Amino acid sequence: MSAASPPAALARRSAAPRRSRRRRAAVPYLLLAPALLTFGVFKAYPVVESLLLSFTTGSGAATRNAGLANYRRLLDDPLFWTALSNTGEILAMQVPLMLGLALLMAVGINSALVRWRTVWRLGVFMPSVTGLVATGVIFAYLLKTDDGAVNWVLNAVGLPSVDWMGQPVWARTAVVVVLTWHYTGYNAVIYLAGLQSIPRELYEAAMVDGAGPIRRFTSVTVPALRPVLLFTVVLSTIGTLQLFDEPYVLTGGGPDNATLTVSMYLYQNGFRYYDFGYASAIAYALTLLVTVLGAVQMRLMGDRDK
Repeated sequence: MSAASPPAALARRSAAPRRSRRRRAAVPYLLLAPALLTFGVFKAYPVVESLLLSFTTGSGAATRNAGLANYRRLLDDPLFWTALSNTGEILAMQVPLMLGLALLMAVGINSALVRWRTVWRLGVFMPSVTGLVATGVIFAYLLKTDDGAVNWVLNAVGLPSVDWMGQPVWARTAVVVVLTWHYTGYNAVIYLAGLQSIPRELYEAAMVDGAGPIRRFTSVTVPALRPVLLFTVVLSTIGTLQLFDEPYVLTGGGPDNATLTVSMYLYQNGFRYYDFGYASAIAYALTLLVTVLGAVQMRLMGDRDK
């Protein structure tokens, strides 16, 4: 009995550090568990479930496997292609306009010649904190054909009223104006942070070489801002492809589906017609489009030295 005691005690003493190490190693996973559980329930599970749903048709007890029928239906659905075309047109107009204005704003605010720069920064950022629904409602009143403030100003300077909500071209233009007003300041602040990180020595060297303001902008500012430009272009593209709130509140997708976007069409199929399988297929088609465009933009605007 006494001869066996020392080995048993030694085994217990050697096992204690191992248990302590295992407990310490488990602490990070215990701390991450709530976040992982939340992600799994509210993110990962819906993503997987919607993918499976895109291969079904019907709803409730009538749900049945449809294979690739929903995706083949997409290819032959003229309304889907109309929504995709509308989204592409808004993207092509709005993103370059918004980011160009944002860059000019950032350069202006960053100038040492501008006084009260903090006030200007706050002013350009304020629209981006306005609720999307509230923004749509406000601009719906401003752009009324009969008694809207915008047409009143146009009439005051001798120009005719514009049927903002009744003509397809003007309706898309109204959506572009609202998006530009709402998000330009947000991107300007991002550009401003990038401008402030550019070393002053680069500008001084360019001035010594005789570069003027425009040459300094194109040869120093734009190349130094390439990562920031890529970031904003990708995010703006993704956001515009998912466009829903502004056209939904402002135009309702009209007139004649001229402002119907892919996200609005997805919403209509899922929550108006309860065709969740087809709505899920639209969602994954949009996901594929976002992924491809993001990869192309990363390829074209990324670091070419790598």
